[in-house]
Amino acid sequence: MDVPLPHLDRPFDYLVPAALDAEAQPGVRVKVRFAGQLVDGWLLERAESSAHPKLAYLEKVVSSVPVLSPEVARLARAVADRYAGSLADVLRLAVPPRHARAEKAVPADADAPADPDAPADADARPGGRAEVDLRGWRDYPAGPALLRALTDGRPARAVWSAQPGEDWAGRYADAVAATVAGGRGAVVVVADARDLDRLDAALTAVLGAGRHVRLTAADGPARRYRAFLAARRGDVAVVIGTRAAMFAPVERLGLVAIWDDGDDLHAEPRAPYPHARDVLLTRAQLGDAAALVGGYARSAEAQLLVETSWAREVVADRAVVRARTPAMAPTGDDPQLARDPGAASARLPSLAWTSARDALRADLPVLVQVPRRGYVPSVACADCRTPARCPHCAGPLALPSAQGTPACRWCGRVAAAYACPECGGRRLRASVTGARRTAEELGRAFPGVPVRTSGREEVLATVPGGAGLVIATPGAEPVADGGYGAVLLLDSWALLTRADLRAGEEALRRWMAAAALARPGTAGGRVVVVADGALAPVQALLRWDSAWFAARELAERRELGFPPAVRMASVTGVAEAVSDLLDGARLPDGAEVLGPVPADEGRERMLVRVPRSRAAALAEALHAAAGQRSARKAADPVRLQVDPLVLF
Repeated sequence: MDVPLPHLDRPFDYLVPAALDAEAQPGVRVKVRFAGQLVDGWLLERAESSAHPKLAYLEKVVSSVPVLSPEVARLARAVADRYAGSLADVLRLAVPPRHARAEKAVPADADAPADPDAPADADARPGGRAEVDLRGWRDYPAGPALLRALTDGRPARAVWSAQPGEDWAGRYADAVAATVAGGRGAVVVVADARDLDRLDAALTAVLGAGRHVRLTAADGPARRYRAFLAARRGDVAVVIGTRAAMFAPVERLGLVAIWDDGDDLHAEPRAPYPHARDVLLTRAQLGDAAALVGGYARSAEAQLLVETSWAREVVADRAVVRARTPAMAPTGDDPQLARDPGAASARLPSLAWTSARDALRADLPVLVQVPRRGYVPSVACADCRTPARCPHCAGPLALPSAQGTPACRWCGRVAAAYACPECGGRRLRASVTGARRTAEELGRAFPGVPVRTSGREEVLATVPGGAGLVIATPGAEPVADGGYGAVLLLDSWALLTRADLRAGEEALRRWMAAAALARPGTAGGRVVVVADGALAPVQALLRWDSAWFAARELAERRELGFPPAVRMASVTGVAEAVSDLLDGARLPDGAEVLGPVPADEGRERMLVRVPRSRAAALAEALHAAAGQRSARKAADPVRLQVDPLVLF
């Protein structure tokens, strides 16, 4: 039943009236009466008898379309158990809301899904057999073998480190084509709409039109539901999308793949907070399918797959990497600003200024990555350097424009009459400079050069290949025609000094994603990172060796006892509720309870740490304790998260 209460997280038996016998098939949506109310549910299976002597009747079959496949139902149960959640919450993520008009547009004879036991004949699929091209993977010694395994239907598992300038969407399209040629289907998950558009175009070029569907909430309810039904009926063998596609009902699944698994957009913000990477890997394990985890940078979780031999790494030889990597240089921990007044105002070190100037003179675009959006997202007293805070809520003050009035980033109140509580000063200075002010200053430093910004308000997908400045926040960097002549990575301290377990890993991921857009080869583009070259993330960037950094990160986390080396769960709520849940939980032997750690809105967070071998026992204990609280109708809610991205 679609009831998220933990103590009701189990199947319930109902009688099927004769009038609904034909429609009431496993996988359909139904309505049943429970506790005096009609509630939604999914019919999981039909049985001849029940252990319960007295049963109520099924009230209604909402639709005769079996939207929940047996494979997805098993996966949803496994994900719920993995994340200490309820099956109803996972099914709400796995099956999109019904769109009656889209459903009625389906021909009546197309309601039944494809027979999973039918012979796997690739030529019988819409569009015929796809050609498998190994040339795109020839720079990776294990790449052609991976594609041959996919064609043969073998469950190969790979962690791929892409080279600079690599057409990652094309390589994923090759892997999907190999899978389809072997008569099996594929699910590919990317982080955002721009990546999805690139993959969509690449798959259309390789497979042809109509061979795959997109599954993303951004496409709207009707289009999303039509794509879901096409996959469920077996009309297409390939589904691509954002994290909404991780549960896509693809028959004869042969490959699950995810690009840039370190991106936080892959983490579902709704209960039970699953991560797309873990859902896909669970799916590969349950369905004996191949798995591909790729990115320019490698996460600690992907490194764990390699070190435990669950997956094999697919990397290029070092000689090939050196030939493809653009010229890279750090500025040092105390970079000297360029003498040009405009460059100094824009905080450009001399090396960065020279690189940008040379690229523009060569009629090439320049990418400038700035970690903070906005104009001046943080200000301080100009006299004593005390950070300026809102007098009402203590939130940080920011300047929206050069002539704007300071306003709070939390509550939005304007602080026109701000006075420093420490010294009484009324003058403010920039503590952090945002992308829009950087664009303004660089426009003055390079007069006559077009300046474009790409960030939260407007994210550019592509820019022309001529001379121009592109100022982008991390993750919003557009692709330039032919590649950038220079890539400048500014304000590196803003990424490296975050109070986060993943600060170094995230900084390297952001830098490599931007550096990969430069013209490849030492004679091509130039990448300048404003940071000390001795720092480990900077070293990994300069050598284009994220595997080395991931192994280093994983070793440190093993030593300190942090994920993914261990399994950790967070319990968040008011102090009394958190204590109540943990007191009632039968935690496994060896569990460590850490905290409390302050959370938002007067709540606190406790952390529970166990070895990975006790992960299932921890999730079961926390789910059972949550069920006890919901059964007695405890007033204060508690949020359970297993392996959250943010621990502190």
